[in-house]
Amino acid sequence: MSQATGAVADGDRGGSQRLRLLLLANPHASTTDDAVQRRVTTALCRRHAVEAVRTGHKGHAIELSRAAAAEGFDAVVALGGDGTINEAANGLVGTRTALAPLPGGATNVYCRMLGLPSDLAAACAMLGGREHHVVRADVGRVNDRWFTFAAGVGLDASAVERVDRRPRIKARWGKWFFASMGLSVFLGDYVTDPVRMEVETAESRHEAVTVLMQNGSAYTYFGERPIVLLPHGGLFSGDLGGVALRRAKVRDLAPVLWRALSARRPVTGHPAVRALETGDGLVVRTRDERLLPIQVDGDNIGRHSEARFAVAPGALRVLRGGTQPPPGVTR
Repeated sequence: MSQATGAVADGDRGGSQRLRLLLLANPHASTTDDAVQRRVTTALCRRHAVEAVRTGHKGHAIELSRAAAAEGFDAVVALGGDGTINEAANGLVGTRTALAPLPGGATNVYCRMLGLPSDLAAACAMLGGREHHVVRADVGRVNDRWFTFAAGVGLDASAVERVDRRPRIKARWGKWFFASMGLSVFLGDYVTDPVRMEVETAESRHEAVTVLMQNGSAYTYFGERPIVLLPHGGLFSGDLGGVALRRAKVRDLAPVLWRALSARRPVTGHPAVRALETGDGLVVRTRDERLLPIQVDGDNIGRHSEARFAVAPGALRVLRGGTQPPPGVTR
């Protein structure tokens, strides 16, 4: 990669400024291929200087983003799914180089939370236009890995493990494959012998079988429907929120799912679910010597004996095209 000039300033609204961008394209993302990468590069090159690189292995986007920040690029454009965006963010947290996500995956949770169009061409047009905003977004951390919108310990992480073993089916069936794996894990493993964990906060200590933390306004999406576990201020609130699943019983499955998908009644109103009003400093430990499966932004990061959560308010600079800042920006 060639040398670049300094980064854009916080709150900058663009104009005639020509930015130096590194485009990271994940060729394995569900809606990204060589033709898509060329179209995106062409669209961005009309106003900005763009270097395009394809990711080649797990963790590659972290390495490339970290190098781009060291070389002074204005922003890293992450073209892929939420896993690609997560890796790019992990290379950019705390640096002057901004993250510019584009919707190149199946769900595109982070892009939705930033108010970006789900259509890739429209999102490229925004980023390649005259106007842009640079804002500081919060990022959560579990152990040594940052996450942009959500992280889970237990049931959903186990489902992610299984989904990742079959990337072709994942790409084809998306949310339906994940839902089927989640149901399979719940009925096959968690109902009979769930991983036992202890959740410790500054105020309490209690048992659980799954912990789900959200940094954004929703935990994830199922199709167009947001799944909100706990009302939360979103990417710019300065805190994390989440829930702990106290038990894994078949009788709880339907009512908890109904609450999560309908939003008519809060998930935390069900007796099997405990609200975790703050996630900063929360620690989850194994109680039965089995390692805990952990996922960040839908990306499996393996099994660990404990999960330590923290939040870094405003630690990630985010570049978003358009005349309006992202939803929820207060600083």
